[in-house]
Amino acid sequence: METTQSDTGGKLESEFEHSPVPPEHRKSLMTVAAVWFGFPMILTNAVPGGIVVAMLGFKEGFAAILLANLIMFVFVGLLSYRAGQTGKNFALQTTETFGSVGYIVASGFLSTVVVGWFAFNTGATGSALHNSFGWNEALIAGIAGVIFIAATFLGIKALSWTGALAAPLFIIAVIIAVVIAAGHHDFGGVTGYAGIAGGTMTFGAAVTAIMATFLDSGTMAADFTRWSKNGKQGVIATASAFPVASLIAQLSGGFLVAAGAIADPGTAGGDFTPILTGPGNIVLDIFVVIFVVVNLGSVCSHCLYNGALSWSHIVRSKMRLLTLILGAIGLAAAIAGVWSFYVNWLALLGVIVPPLGAVLIADQIVLRKRLVGRVERRVRPTAFIGWGVGAVVGLVVHETLPSFSDAIVGMVVGLVVYLAIELARRPEHTGTRADAEEAHAAVGI
Repeated sequence: METTQSDTGGKLESEFEHSPVPPEHRKSLMTVAAVWFGFPMILTNAVPGGIVVAMLGFKEGFAAILLANLIMFVFVGLLSYRAGQTGKNFALQTTETFGSVGYIVASGFLSTVVVGWFAFNTGATGSALHNSFGWNEALIAGIAGVIFIAATFLGIKALSWTGALAAPLFIIAVIIAVVIAAGHHDFGGVTGYAGIAGGTMTFGAAVTAIMATFLDSGTMAADFTRWSKNGKQGVIATASAFPVASLIAQLSGGFLVAAGAIADPGTAGGDFTPILTGPGNIVLDIFVVIFVVVNLGSVCSHCLYNGALSWSHIVRSKMRLLTLILGAIGLAAAIAGVWSFYVNWLALLGVIVPPLGAVLIADQIVLRKRLVGRVERRVRPTAFIGWGVGAVVGLVVHETLPSFSDAIVGMVVGLVVYLAIELARRPEHTGTRADAEEAHAAVGI
């Protein structure tokens, strides 16, 4: 059992990198919901919402955003339910499904991707303030990155604080943007907005683009919802993010695009910061600086937390040490400009990540009764087959059938393939049937 004292002199609670969170250390529903609520309600989530509406028009774009968020609720909610039951983080979940050595591939891949998102959003912070005020982009990204790393170092409590602050700031910022835009644009034609001429995005691609913004950390949801008191509270906390907070962010961007308030929406999407800085009001400018840093800092700290927690388990170290190491790497990438490859990240996530999460759901939710007493394996090939087949089919769909959502197709294929293989095999268990039943009762599954 891990101690509740950290390696920082006992002032910070253990993050339980290598074991489930004990019941006495679980957090309240409000705390876990605060962690989730402020995560997707961010400026860089308003951007894809605006792009989708610009490409499809308001009504079809709204439908794509809504469908994507409902699917994310089911997807992330199931993983969160399991995490709330067991207290296990993402690395421990993947160990059960992919094997005691095989999990390194799954956990290592996704925890590296989220460090990329940390770099992207850190770079976006510098870019946003550079575009708004002409400040040195690299310098601002560097300063902001240090702040974000420090917040992550504090652990899960800091994530709840930043989430609780970031969400209200976003809502205030949107309200101000709408009020300013209303003075120059007629909102009466929003619902009839047909999109920009020449838009090439399909409905399926739009669903994937919306899902892909949070598929990575959504798949790693256990890192956050393992702190829930039970599975039910884990699901409720998830709902605060998907669909609620995510919808608010994406539809805010889409609404302002449909109102004609954003220049070049096909590229800028729902980025509404130029609306806020347009009046040149010093008080509003100060608010914009605080808003951008806190808002993007929330997603940065969440992503870095995901990455540091999983990598600390892989290398058998501490989350806070890995926060400093990975944070420095991500910060260097942000200053170097790697964050600009946004579309490439979305394409990668939309194809590869969904079937990984689907295999976890199939194994730990659908086939959960097989988990207790199952023979431990270094590598579980069936999990990799399900993930691999789902990813390959998703890639084929991405390249040849753009009208379909490669994220949804890959997710469904990965789940079905894994279930088909596992159900065709005889369950492998150690001990007696009575031992297994007793263990089932002990963990409540």
